[in-house]
Amino acid sequence: MALDIQTLEDSYTDSCRRHGVLPNTAILSSLLKAERKKSCRELCSLEILIDDLRDIDFAPLLDICTDLDNSEIEAVDVRTESACVLNGAYALSLMRAIKQKLRVVNLQDLSVGRDFLRDISQRGLACQVLTLKFSHFRKLNLVGEFMHLHTLNLDFSSSLTSFREECFNCMPRLMCLSMCETRITNLWTTVAALSKLPSLIELRFQYWQCCNDAGISLLSTSGKSDDTADCSLLNKAPFVGELCTETRELTEPNLSAEDPLISFYSFDENIQSMVEDSSDDSEDDFTNHNHRSWQSDSFSGWNLQLPFQNEFMLQNEDGAESSQGSFSWNIADVSMKYMSCHTSPICYEKHYREFMIASLPNLKILDNLPIRKIDRERASEIVPQHFEYLPYKRKHKQSVVSILQTREIKSSHNKVHTSKSLPSYPSGNSQYFYTRSLSAAKMGSSTWPSLHPLSLSECNLDRSLRPRQFEYHPSDSSLMVFGTLDGEVVVINHENQHVVSYIPSLGAMNSVLGLCWLKKYPSKLIAGSDNGSLKLYNIHQTPKTTTSVYGNSSGVTFDEFDQLTSVHVNASDELFLASGYSRNVALYDINIGKRLQVFTDMHHGHINVVKFANHSPSIFATSSFDHDVKMWDLRQKPIHPCFTASSSRGNVMVCFSPDDQYILASAVDNEVRQLLAVDGRLHLVFDIASTGSSQNYTRSYYMNGRDYIISGSCDEHAVRICCAQTGRRLRDISLEGRSLGSSMFVQSLRGDPFRDFNMSVLAAYMRPGSKSEIVKINLLASVDHTKDDFDEQRPFAFQSMGA
Repeated sequence: MALDIQTLEDSYTDSCRRHGVLPNTAILSSLLKAERKKSCRELCSLEILIDDLRDIDFAPLLDICTDLDNSEIEAVDVRTESACVLNGAYALSLMRAIKQKLRVVNLQDLSVGRDFLRDISQRGLACQVLTLKFSHFRKLNLVGEFMHLHTLNLDFSSSLTSFREECFNCMPRLMCLSMCETRITNLWTTVAALSKLPSLIELRFQYWQCCNDAGISLLSTSGKSDDTADCSLLNKAPFVGELCTETRELTEPNLSAEDPLISFYSFDENIQSMVEDSSDDSEDDFTNHNHRSWQSDSFSGWNLQLPFQNEFMLQNEDGAESSQGSFSWNIADVSMKYMSCHTSPICYEKHYREFMIASLPNLKILDNLPIRKIDRERASEIVPQHFEYLPYKRKHKQSVVSILQTREIKSSHNKVHTSKSLPSYPSGNSQYFYTRSLSAAKMGSSTWPSLHPLSLSECNLDRSLRPRQFEYHPSDSSLMVFGTLDGEVVVINHENQHVVSYIPSLGAMNSVLGLCWLKKYPSKLIAGSDNGSLKLYNIHQTPKTTTSVYGNSSGVTFDEFDQLTSVHVNASDELFLASGYSRNVALYDINIGKRLQVFTDMHHGHINVVKFANHSPSIFATSSFDHDVKMWDLRQKPIHPCFTASSSRGNVMVCFSPDDQYILASAVDNEVRQLLAVDGRLHLVFDIASTGSSQNYTRSYYMNGRDYIISGSCDEHAVRICCAQTGRRLRDISLEGRSLGSSMFVQSLRGDPFRDFNMSVLAAYMRPGSKSEIVKINLLASVDHTKDDFDEQRPFAFQSMGA
């Protein structure tokens, strides 16, 4: 026979007497309220308000919690109503003791520490609703068992940037997830994590808010604008099926009948069937009791479904598509405006809404707007136009084993042909078919790529290194050279992280901004610094450590080029060019060690980068902040360019494709274009969202030959990978520092010339005195999960301008 509530109360007072503490009046009041609910034939729930508890109150409370399973109490809610500091061990003990009758856990603003969050993440909870607003998760890793959880709220968790690969493995019933005003940005890892939630039907990363003509929110109880509104708006917007614990929420006078949130949260027949269809035929505890929820009959006389029975798209006032910001639509000659608030940065990605709808087919509601048939049709059209599911146009994921087996079968079949027969290749007779298929298969199974920072502290040097520029070796796959902010040049074996050659600055150089290997003489390289110094080094004649700082490392010295930013050697290793903070370009002869000529006034602004073609020793291109990219030919005495192509912003850099068929031009703030090298005609514009920053210097290079391009900017921590033939986005890579709470921002990047879908990124931090680091990225390997998941509120990073 179940223990009645009076028996529980008597047990609680006896336990208090044994522990030598006075009964907590808040607990006694909660037991009394539960008794009243039972007498009114309502759900007999016990509410425990953490704010009212002291450490000494937990011992007697834990005693009665062990009896809850055999009592009349049907559900227990654990809440906080204000910011408070609590011993996390006590709170965990309380929730574990309640066991299966734990229904709602609301711990927003609760300061509990990392051990508390780690325990919940690893072990899970038995509750149905979990609210952890303002939590300090950095990378979400909820791997414990949350078998009954249907609603999870992580709003305002401003440290949250991404998901671990194992996150959400044990949440079979999770239907509603909110992550407004987090720092989540990556579409691909986010979708990969959310795809493991079979019951997910409602998701929000932002909150669409109805506004009047004066721009004031109709939902705000304080009359504040969106810029100053607090989180009360989200508190008034429960999920479908989420409990409303107070009747006043149903009769809030400031809620507009025309607002989509009210119709969205109304439990009409369509929404009810949606919830039932997503329940996976499992028993839902809400159907067993007389729970109060947002019912459409609570708003009798209002046509709550009107907005969503009309066709509309999210468009801003200029008519452009919008997934964030603001939009409006007209219904029956009435114009309604909506603004997004509490927006997470993922919403600023182009085609964010379409990408989420296409990737999560079971989703019914996104950002408190329902997903209709027309939305799905639109997403199915937009996503293939702008995104590439797998490399090389592969449509379906395959296992590496199946591809290898197919190759072996094909190879055995070909052996029966005569030796004079041409090799047979599937899919367009491409000899690269299997290599590309293997790359696609590996990438399909590695949504979280491997990021490996080079451990420069392990380079057997007696000082720390601060890299500023780097280049892969053109013929030795193990070598990389990097120059430092202190004028050093270091050649490193990036596979084993051993120094091959160390060239100290000897006081002659400042920051090394220009580096270029010679191709025919692979032991030689040109290095240029921002103070104008230019030298040719032979790495076979330089020491490996700083112990021989006065060794034979002087190299060949060339005439200086003031304020240098870029150097590049031509295809025959006879000449090199230098450019910098001027409108001039200097031409040098490597063989005689002298400057041959200075070409003046080649642009109207300073020339940040100059590049020779890969195969034509007389052809070179320049990029300038005067918005122009120009092609030149030394055979024509470069007075007039072969062609000029203009951007809408200043050009940061330019480079040729490996076969010299294209030129890749990168202008400020993600304006990346591909030009035909023959005449400069525009071939492709890469659809990368701008940030609005005039200091967001963008750099782009080719990867995998000229199959893909990689692009990064100094105000952002993402590297974008796009198909060089279609412009479609393949993947974004988000960089995060090894220091907790700090993102890394792209200062320079290069594709690995020997390994498909491998690259290195020079990333920097904002905090003064912090080191830059070179991060190796392998898109075909899985990430190593060795870092902490919680933020310690460390500062962000600094970006400097450079080539």
